[in-house]
Amino acid sequence: MKDLTIDYALRATWQAVARMYNEEAKEFGTTMAVGFTLLSIDPKTGTPSTALGPKMGMEATSLSRILKSMEEKGLIERKPNPKDGRGVLIYLTAFGLEKRKDSKDVVMRFNEVVEENVSEEKLRHFFEVMQTINTLILNRKIYTKAETTR
Repeated sequence: MKDLTIDYALRATWQAVARMYNEEAKEFGTTMAVGFTLLSIDPKTGTPSTALGPKMGMEATSLSRILKSMEEKGLIERKPNPKDGRGVLIYLTAFGLEKRKDSKDVVMRFNEVVEENVSEEKLRHFFEVMQTINTLILNRKIYTKAETTR
């Protein structure tokens, strides 16, 4: 375990998960990015387009391409935000709701299989470690400006 860095374990595992999700998404004629976007849009009230990027941790340009593709495939529709005339709300179409259910089923299956194979205690520790890493990053406890300007 000494040779394995935390960074490597996180990246390698996430890449394996992303590859798995993309392979599964192909079965539904879509991609992991589209599935993630479908799951990030509120199925009842829609989601402001400006809130979607930060919610998903994506850059606006990448998200714009995904939304354009989703609109062309009939998964979403854009409507003016009645509370803010300048804004746009993203809504799922009936087809989008159907594909959202498929995406949710895939994610839930992943969770079920992991939960069947990893003890509750180990999962609790996993989430504690992930929270600690996120907190360290958010609070800039890993790198400071002085350390990174070498």
